[in-house]
Amino acid sequence: MAETGDSRDVRDWVGCLVRPVPEHLASLGVPSWHARFAAQVMTDPLMRALATDEALVRPHLRATLDGLGRCLAAVPAQVRAERGNMARHLITHTYAERERALAEGTAPPHATWEHTADALTDAIVGLLTAPVTHPHPATEHTGP
Repeated sequence: MAETGDSRDVRDWVGCLVRPVPEHLASLGVPSWHARFAAQVMTDPLMRALATDEALVRPHLRATLDGLGRCLAAVPAQVRAERGNMARHLITHTYAERERALAEGTAPPHATWEHTADALTDAIVGLLTAPVTHPHPATEHTGP
């Protein structure tokens, strides 16, 4: 985060979200269960709310989300929120899948945690910066 400074590049801020996790997971060795446990926590609404509330008070995360928000100011708030949820799922479940594959011995030999972080960064930058489709207001379908 120190290197990111006041960057206006979405990739820099996404890197701040994505990169610390695999560094931690790599330090745990194989097998580990941290990422798979986190994926389970995030599927339970109460546990997700508790984990999210706790995480959002961390100064580094707040600063990262603020920096990312500045870069995406032109994206409507509702779209940013939806895409933020999608990004959270990508991060959580991609790391859980890699952790599982390592534990089972089925991870591709050329893949590393760093490679996984690079791929996630690319995907999330694309997700967050994709053009926004402006749909017509939703209408509720009430009949056949």
